[in-house]
Amino acid sequence: MGTSNFSDDFKRDAVAQITERGYPVAEVSKRLGVSTHSLYAWKKKFSKPADVGAIDQAAEVRRLKQELARVTEERDILKKATAYFAKDAK
Repeated sequence: MGTSNFSDDFKRDAVAQITERGYPVAEVSKRLGVSTHSLYAWKKKFSKPADVGAIDQAAEVRRLKQELARVTEERDILKKATAYFAKDAK
């Protein structure tokens, strides 16, 4: 087996299939005729680093959604209690 020189665009496209489109490395490897070792090396070289700020923001959004659900449930309970006691007061 000889060594093949692939362009950087080809390598980036292969990495995009794995990282952005979610295809398994083994499938991309078989389809493109490239070793899995090469794909992992290209992924390490060309994949975009994870944005730490985005991860923190996602965690914050998740936390806020949970808090909103809890507060909404509390509000609904209080509305029902208010309606119940208002009915008894009449």
